[in-house]
Amino acid sequence: MTEVNAIAALEKSPAQSIGARTASNGDQALTTVVLGVIGADCHAVGNKILENVFVQAGFKVVNLGVMVSQDEFIDAAIETGAKAILVSSIYGHGEIDCAGFRDRCIERGLDDILLYAGGNLVIGKQDFADVEAKFKAMGYDRVFPSSVDLALPTQLLRQDLGGAR
Repeated sequence: MTEVNAIAALEKSPAQSIGARTASNGDQALTTVVLGVIGADCHAVGNKILENVFVQAGFKVVNLGVMVSQDEFIDAAIETGAKAILVSSIYGHGEIDCAGFRDRCIERGLDDILLYAGGNLVIGKQDFADVEAKFKAMGYDRVFPSSVDLALPTQLLRQDLGGAR
């Protein structure tokens, strides 16, 4: 990337710089979701897999990539009218990085946005039921372990959105 192109990319909003991917669905309106890896986590492979799964399931995916702050997720959701924010973390610090996210969404006017979190969200081996309870207490609507069959989050997202895609 040339210096001029890099500067131009930085001047764009998070949603504009990343773009959105959709499967071909003709003229049917798709539900927009924002996806990314939160905090200082730079694990990109799972992020691309998630993007492909949600695109193939019929969602418009705004993928912010890795090392995404809470405010970057929120900015992108506001700019794109997203109905859900899908947060992943694999490096174990998700519990720290995700704390206060629901409150931040409410402060920014996203009271009703769906918040999903998944991956290796905590350090060490903990019972997933305990991890799920922690994240639900933080305001997340759905929480998934790294071993989840990815058909489940897409199915539950459709259900939580009232059948919309």
